[in-house]
Amino acid sequence: MKAYHRAAAYLRDRLDGRVPRIGITLGSGLGALADDIQDAIVVPYADIPGFPVSTVHGHKGQLVFGQLGGQFVACMQGRFHLYEGHEPAALQIPIRALRLIGCELLVLTNAAGSIHEAMGPGSLMLIDDHINFSGVNPLVGGNDEEIGPRFPDLTEAYSKHQGVVMQTAAGELGIELFSGTYLWTIGPSFETPAEIRLYRQWGADAVGMSTVPETIIARHCGMEVVAVSSITNLCAGMTGNVLSHEETLREGAKAAEKMSRLIVRWLEAQ
Repeated sequence: MKAYHRAAAYLRDRLDGRVPRIGITLGSGLGALADDIQDAIVVPYADIPGFPVSTVHGHKGQLVFGQLGGQFVACMQGRFHLYEGHEPAALQIPIRALRLIGCELLVLTNAAGSIHEAMGPGSLMLIDDHINFSGVNPLVGGNDEEIGPRFPDLTEAYSKHQGVVMQTAAGELGIELFSGTYLWTIGPSFETPAEIRLYRQWGADAVGMSTVPETIIARHCGMEVVAVSSITNLCAGMTGNVLSHEETLREGAKAAEKMSRLIVRWLEAQ
């Protein structure tokens, strides 16, 4: 039995017949949203067969199931990054397991650096497209046709419909929600000023070290995706400041309340 089938079987046993239609992945500094889930069922990643283990400070490393915004959701409180040493294919396991237990829609959040001065720390950006600058694709290797096609289409990697719903939710809450293109680098080093100048020329609006592989995997197995970045800093060379993960966590925590309200209102509109 493949690893994601084993993981899904374990999670079904824990859920006792309940089916989450929506999965949520929380990025750096944004884990507090999971604390608002009612009637929570908490499953540590370490207990789930085949699951990678999150090693990043600020990521709790657990799945939280329960009620949020009127929906029964599956919330990943902490994610996996290639810079932790995980094999790209290992990132398939959590997303495919969520799909197998019933998730049709995936909400991705992350902490990202902004390439535009007007979109400063504390801003939120709806991702409408991405650039994969990693040189890595998590689907490399043998393809399971029961999961998805060998050559999945990413013309609409991020759901236009759900993007409109998210923008509407932001408007109702009085939250300014930018939209733009997210560029993925592997990390863990932050980008150089020269790289940021190049990314700006390519049309990128924000830069981060996650989200894109999860989007590719989710689209491959037929899930809709909507994604929002929490802007924690202006990118290298824009301010003269030294970049750090501590700043990412600090600024991410400041934006967490705004992100939480937005996600809950979006859930209520489903």
